[in-house]
Amino acid sequence: MDIYAGIIGDSTKQQERHYYLLSELQTLVKGLSSSFQQRLSYNTLSDLALALIDGTVYEIVQGLLDIQHLTEKNLYNQRLKLHAEHQGLKQELARRHKDALQSCKSHNLALLKSNQQAELEALEIRVKEEQKMMDKKIVVEMDQKVIDQQNTLEKAGVPGFFVTTNPQELTMQMNLLELILKLQQKESQAGLL
Repeated sequence: MDIYAGIIGDSTKQQERHYYLLSELQTLVKGLSSSFQQRLSYNTLSDLALALIDGTVYEIVQGLLDIQHLTEKNLYNQRLKLHAEHQGLKQELARRHKDALQSCKSHNLALLKSNQQAELEALEIRVKEEQKMMDKKIVVEMDQKVIDQQNTLEKAGVPGFFVTTNPQELTMQMNLLELILKLQQKESQAGLL
């Protein structure tokens, strides 16, 4: 008999927590755009509240956020390093050009300047191409992070999450993440987590 009382007690606590989370989500949704509010059904919010009951989803979202920040920082540092390398190449080229101009005989000056201009233009093209390749790499890596996050949250049973590149669905998922993070912050401040 005591076993059943424990199960009923846990069930009652879970039900109360579910109603609390659902109520909080409904309140938070009011702060979002009306188009987003219309796309969020009561059932979706209820399912989201159920997924949040034990706090595991909060931990998953926080872990994904940490990974994303580390990835962004790493990619930013790679881009800074590339920029610094390019600045070094430009400075070295300018130094070589200056030295060559100082030692150049006047009858070769026009040819030297023409060659230096061509060399400078070639470097500028190289720099632009390398920056473009780095930016593409950054976009690809961030897109992959989004897919990884969607996949992880889908496997964790968080409603509204699945792998997609549809901008409307991505906005919906970002809004759901915002709700989760706001609710996590509120519960943390209230000492419920």
